[in-house]
Amino acid sequence: MSQLANDLSSYWMPFTSNRAFKADPRMLVAADGVHYTTQDGRRILDGAAGLWCVNAGHARREIADAIAAQAMALDYAPNFQMGHPLAFEVASRVARLAPEGMSSVFLTNSGSESVDTALKMALAYWRAKGEGQRTHFIGRERGYHGVGFGGMSVGGIGNNRKQFAALLPAVSHLPHTHDLAHNAFSRGQPAHGAAFANELERLLALHGDRVAAVIIEPVAGSTGVLVPPVGYLERIAELCRKAGVLLIFDEVITGFGRLGASFAARRFGVTPDMITMAKGLTNGTIPMGAVAVRQEVHDTVVNGAAAGIEFFHGYTYSGHPLACAAALASLDIHENQALNQRSRDLESAFEDALHGLARLPGVIDVRNIGLMGAVELKPSASGIGARGMKVFHRCFDTGALVRVTGDIIALSPPLTITEDEIRQVADVLAAAISAEAA
Repeated sequence: MSQLANDLSSYWMPFTSNRAFKADPRMLVAADGVHYTTQDGRRILDGAAGLWCVNAGHARREIADAIAAQAMALDYAPNFQMGHPLAFEVASRVARLAPEGMSSVFLTNSGSESVDTALKMALAYWRAKGEGQRTHFIGRERGYHGVGFGGMSVGGIGNNRKQFAALLPAVSHLPHTHDLAHNAFSRGQPAHGAAFANELERLLALHGDRVAAVIIEPVAGSTGVLVPPVGYLERIAELCRKAGVLLIFDEVITGFGRLGASFAARRFGVTPDMITMAKGLTNGTIPMGAVAVRQEVHDTVVNGAAAGIEFFHGYTYSGHPLACAAALASLDIHENQALNQRSRDLESAFEDALHGLARLPGVIDVRNIGLMGAVELKPSASGIGARGMKVFHRCFDTGALVRVTGDIIALSPPLTITEDEIRQVADVLAAAISAEAA
């Protein structure tokens, strides 16, 4: 490796304290199974599936071989006014995994692109129906929908918005469902909180026939794993149907086995009009996303247009051949190794391991569903996020990768993890929390 390659100054890192990182870097150089290897040769248990995306474990030979073979056969093909077979195959496979009736799939390159695509689909749908005044979107506080201007506008995490003034003008936000007073230390869906959905009724009445769509994460991931209360998603869907408004589920995190089903929509038995996805689709190997759409939405836009291009949207790398090869190989692994079922089988052990941390000093909540969970810490005197970041660093230094957002430690391990490895991650986290509370 050249001297220039070791210069950390040129890379402006995303969602990172660049000054702090470059003063004390944490570098990964290899991965296999459920472990990373650091630059100094240490093995790190991956308790976060990379960035919520490596659901089938690292270094899967099946995926690597598929990518390599595809690069030599067809390395790139445009999907504007032409196509290649793998893109159609990926769309068909995804449609079969989606809830019944969601049989049209648009391919993107990321979760952010998937969200902006879904928002544009909603606008195009209403214009095709002769209701072009429907341009208002309803998101949710603490929601994360990527970093495009559309997704950032409907998202509800303050730090992701405050540096950027130019947001979509017609957006409202539902309240989040995080209620420590009633739901702390819930296992699975909290019993209290379905009534939070009733705020949607007020917003729909206020904005009336200007509302295009409601977008929420079935489980809010990036903000710290906020699990929907019993009945909440059902009430949201009921109000959308009653008002004739589109419902979008952002499943970039919850798709592809994270909740023991192909999608959270299937786990909860609530079918939206669109599902955005990415991350686990290719097991994190090559960027790819998609939007699954109810057939009536597709048909309204496509069949209602004049001859020619019906939806003026797409990306140079939409349906990229290498990404398609990775997606098909990843979906084969999920099917052949029954990873949805494995996720369900591990859920109880994962839940017990997390809730075993409930009595540690400074822990104010533990919550979980599927193979995603969070341990929330009381902020220290140094300010919000200081304790969480110290625990994150200590975990990395002692053998486990976790996610941190503020003072919330999130876990979302690969679905291939074992019960013993789940306990190992929990033990590392317990030691880190205890050490920082001392």
